[in-house]
Amino acid sequence: MKLYYAPGACSQNPHIMLREAGLKFDLVKVDLGTHKTEKGADFYGINPKGYVPALELDNGQVLTENIAIVQYIADQKPETKLAPAAGSFDRYRLQEWLAFISTEIHKTFGPLWNPNLPEAEKKATQDKIGKRFDYVAKNLEGKQFIMGDHFTAADAYMFVMLQWANHHKLQVPAALKSYGERLAARPAIKATLEAEFGKQ
Repeated sequence: MKLYYAPGACSQNPHIMLREAGLKFDLVKVDLGTHKTEKGADFYGINPKGYVPALELDNGQVLTENIAIVQYIADQKPETKLAPAAGSFDRYRLQEWLAFISTEIHKTFGPLWNPNLPEAEKKATQDKIGKRFDYVAKNLEGKQFIMGDHFTAADAYMFVMLQWANHHKLQVPAALKSYGERLAARPAIKATLEAEFGKQ
């Protein structure tokens, strides 16, 4: 398999998942400004949507979109419990969480990447993200991870969102801060950060 990624982008989510699952894969860096891979290939020829992540399977098929990719990865190694069994109610809970993180947190960060964002809009966006983070923090009460005792795809995705929060200097609830520190200590996450950014 090949994971097309950009350092620190949301492709870090499936990158973490591949390492947590112990699957063999190659990393291909994409320049999102030029839409070229590190070897100069046109990324639009791989993913016509033009953004990461994209996971190229050994049979040549390309899977896109975080929610689909991370569930595919989890299903390759069900014994890791990175996702509850397909068809179980807990699997739908995971999909609920992945959809929430994708649409209500991930997409809400969008305006903050614009350096010319007016201050009022910036504040409104930060407040909205803060409310979403409060919801996640409340859900973590009495739990190690979003789904309970096991690290899942939802935690991999949430780790990336916490990295973005740190980048934008957003305040996060204490419960989320300690949760993020627990996640950062995981060997697969340490290896992901080292692969994307070098030694931390």
